[in-house]
Amino acid sequence: MARKNPNIIITGTPGVGKTTHAEQLARATGFKHISVNQIVKDEGFHEGRDEELGSWIVDEDKLLDYLEESQISEEGGRVLDWHACDLFPERWIDLVVVLRCDSTVLYDRLTARGYKDKKLDENMDSEIMQVLLDEARESYKEEIVVELRSDSVDDVDGNLERIEQWVENWKKDRKDEE
Repeated sequence: MARKNPNIIITGTPGVGKTTHAEQLARATGFKHISVNQIVKDEGFHEGRDEELGSWIVDEDKLLDYLEESQISEEGGRVLDWHACDLFPERWIDLVVVLRCDSTVLYDRLTARGYKDKKLDENMDSEIMQVLLDEARESYKEEIVVELRSDSVDDVDGNLERIEQWVENWKKDRKDEE
């Protein structure tokens, strides 16, 4: 049976507004916000921390098994919030939103979070070189990948309106096919 609601990934470099977008979108649509980083931490789906980068070394197999068991593919209605997207099977995903941010704005956000040295440099380079956008385009069909700016509150509001409209159109298209 086809799922009634789409699954959406909100991805991008740390600091671009993924969690803000995901939480607000989940509230507006009634979907479930899945903070992948929180699951990795809470469920122990990691092999420790990379102290230099201050991030978890993720056990992707355990993470994917956990999400599969949650019926993500069958039920839909999930907003996945994570800095990467290429590990999620294409059959699970209906829309990939890659948030981008002006490098000056992003630098200020990351330094306010206490990022420095290698962690700061690596994340800034990733954004400047559009690593996550390229990753999304290589991993999913072109028509489900969308790049959105996230420099300001107005951007967030506009992005949410756009995604909510996409969700309504997705549902309508599925209803018309029945």
